[in-house]
Amino acid sequence: MPKFRFAPSGAGMAQRVREFDWSSTALGDVDTWPSELKTAVGYLLDCKFPSAIVWGPGLTTIYNDAFLPILGDKPNTLGKSFAEIWHEAWPTIGSMVEQAYAGEAVFVENFPLVVERYDRPEQAYFTFCYSPLRMADGSIGGMMDTVVETTQTVDAHAHRKLLSEELTHRLKNTISVVQAIARQTLKPAVDRETLDTFENRLNALGLAHEALTNGGWTKASVKSIAETALSLISDRSKIDLQTCNVEVGPKTALSLSLLLHELATNAEKYGALSQDSGRVKVR
Repeated sequence: MPKFRFAPSGAGMAQRVREFDWSSTALGDVDTWPSELKTAVGYLLDCKFPSAIVWGPGLTTIYNDAFLPILGDKPNTLGKSFAEIWHEAWPTIGSMVEQAYAGEAVFVENFPLVVERYDRPEQAYFTFCYSPLRMADGSIGGMMDTVVETTQTVDAHAHRKLLSEELTHRLKNTISVVQAIARQTLKPAVDRETLDTFENRLNALGLAHEALTNGGWTKASVKSIAETALSLISDRSKIDLQTCNVEVGPKTALSLSLLLHELATNAEKYGALSQDSGRVKVR
């Protein structure tokens, strides 16, 4: 027990680390471990965040309890080479490990990797950092891998994006149907200009909803609202738009979109945009 004073915990991975035959690995007997490695392992086993230590040229791996879900059902991983444990992903992450061993930390978010944890390949996503572990003389002894799996988050975002795209598609179809009904219903009763005005307002409303869809239907930036509302102008080059990314709620977004559309339409019919040399500045 004295040789493991740096790992006093009696449960989980701390117990497995104490019982493991380290003399069968490149690290050798625990009594020969450098103090830097012992300190790092002590920190690792006390840490509640998924972490692993990769040490020495043999990439010998030690990990904590929180790291176990990252490994899944991979067998006999304690004390093995990091390259062997993640052999299926090594062509992708190998250069990152080399970078950490060269003294430069690596950090990536929602990084896609195909891994084999349950006897089959699976697409997974991880946010992780490979941090160099330095010896007292400044040389690199190994690296610390701190990682969290983000597969569920990435999949949820992708699903939400798909739903948003479907909603946008259906909204456009609905607006097209309303326009067709309006043409059939109102054509005998109103002039062409009035009908065009109604259809253009529907289009402006549809563009405002599209801007809101991109913001998850909770907000939209003034910039995106202005850009979409003014995109219906026949000669967009006549408009000098300088606005900001201040975000507004759905009700304000719809009102602002229709307001800008009406102002731009009036300018195109009767104001500056009706002249060849006319220009409009939006601030």
